[in-house]
Amino acid sequence: MVLLSKLISYFTLKKKVIVICGPTATGKTSLSIMLAKKFNAEVISADSRQIYKGLDIGTAKVTEEEKEGVPHHMLDIAGPQDIYSVQEYVQEATKIIRQLHKENKIPIICGGSGMYIDSLVCGTQFPKVPPNYALRKELEKKSTDELYSLLKQQDPRRAKTIDPDNPVRLVRALEVINAIGVVPKIKKQSEYKTLYIGLDLPKEQLNERIKKRIVERFENEGMLQEAIDLHTNGLNYERMEQLGLEYRYMARYLEKKISYDEMIEQLTTKTIQFAKRQRTWFKRNKNIQWFDPQKDSSQIVKLTKKFFK
Repeated sequence: MVLLSKLISYFTLKKKVIVICGPTATGKTSLSIMLAKKFNAEVISADSRQIYKGLDIGTAKVTEEEKEGVPHHMLDIAGPQDIYSVQEYVQEATKIIRQLHKENKIPIICGGSGMYIDSLVCGTQFPKVPPNYALRKELEKKSTDELYSLLKQQDPRRAKTIDPDNPVRLVRALEVINAIGVVPKIKKQSEYKTLYIGLDLPKEQLNERIKKRIVERFENEGMLQEAIDLHTNGLNYERMEQLGLEYRYMARYLEKKISYDEMIEQLTTKTIQFAKRQRTWFKRNKNIQWFDPQKDSSQIVKLTKKFFK
């Protein structure tokens, strides 16, 4: 009976995964690479836009040089004109996790897309609601501000974490509410033993870091040229709007709707607001242990070593 009990315990033991999450521009990528090298791990991106090919500079996608030989997964798996769903992401990323576990490697899930992380790691399920084309037609007549105002009235909690400038996501959120009302997410028990590492910085420090990174991308990294190349290769401005943040405001500049300075200013403001929404999303997860990436790297390494024992 003792042997049987040990066998059952062995085969039902949860496999380990590490999650590195937090707002944009907090150093998640560099930390994931450092830990992967130390602990024979591989990185699975949890970024909803780094999935798309060609969206490199605008999404701060890790370069081959920056990877330092560490394998990365869930990057460049769809064309920028495609719509890649959370369900597709979970299905593919789960296969990768299982393969890494077979190879006795630990997956490090790294990114700022809270919905992707929750769906993959926590088993969070989101309502499956078919398209309501009649409702969509009515909602699409409204401005983005009107859609966001409706959402705040009908589901204030969702309004705190959604991109208020993305009409596609706003319409979809209202479509779900119309079909099933505001309902709690359904959670399954996670099949993983998870170490959550959250990175964050004091608000003013992070805001300044965001501003500097945006200017650097435009002035020295060729981000605007990336948008021009994407459009030249067939990505229309409407889709660039849907892709959000950098691509939205570059599209507006290229369409001559805003000036260069307005593009920088508006993108900076919206990115800071985006970081706030990310923080709001992740703070709901009480299992996340939070660190300052500039001060706490040794603590993070110690914590990770303990997790592996």
